[in-house]
Amino acid sequence: MFTTSAVVADFPKDSMNDVIDPDGFRANVGIVLMRGGGEVFLGRRVGGRGWQFPQGGVRDGEDFEEAVLRELNEEVGLKSTHVEIAGSTVEWLRYRLPPRYVRRNRSPLCIGQKQRWYLLRLRGDEVAFDFGLTAEPEFDAWRWVDYWEPVREVIYFKRPVYAQALTELADRAFPAGPPPLPSWWDEVTRQDAETPAQTQASAG
Repeated sequence: MFTTSAVVADFPKDSMNDVIDPDGFRANVGIVLMRGGGEVFLGRRVGGRGWQFPQGGVRDGEDFEEAVLRELNEEVGLKSTHVEIAGSTVEWLRYRLPPRYVRRNRSPLCIGQKQRWYLLRLRGDEVAFDFGLTAEPEFDAWRWVDYWEPVREVIYFKRPVYAQALTELADRAFPAGPPPLPSWWDEVTRQDAETPAQTQASAG
């Protein structure tokens, strides 16, 4: 599994299953888990190392939906019966790792992640999350937050991807119209657009 988590642990626990393209981007899926009121799940990384959505690598021979449901089970303990797939982003959304986080002694070299994002709706508002199904849990706490909130809570170099993914999925998440952007949106997204870790959309 190759998870894209905050800071140091943006690398897989099992490198044998890596799918890294010729440009150095690791294939990955992200999960926006939504409950009935429109709030989304945000998990705290083990040790208090920031908050993010569930996400993880696409294994060799695995399709995107298979990867999404496997990661959902591994990271938060839910099964396919707990959710319905409501939509996904169309193209790869990419981010580069800041240079200090690139492990140049690894082969093939991984310089960032390319992600497909999936919107999952809970079939019921109350579920029991279980973070202990793997030897190295990703999260140790969780909370429900407003739809746009994760953009300013995730580590800085992932914010452009979060903004793009949530914007693209908003119509599926809210058929009657998405909630208005928060007052901090322009400032946060403008700051991140000016950082070296640029996000790219690509069909490749």
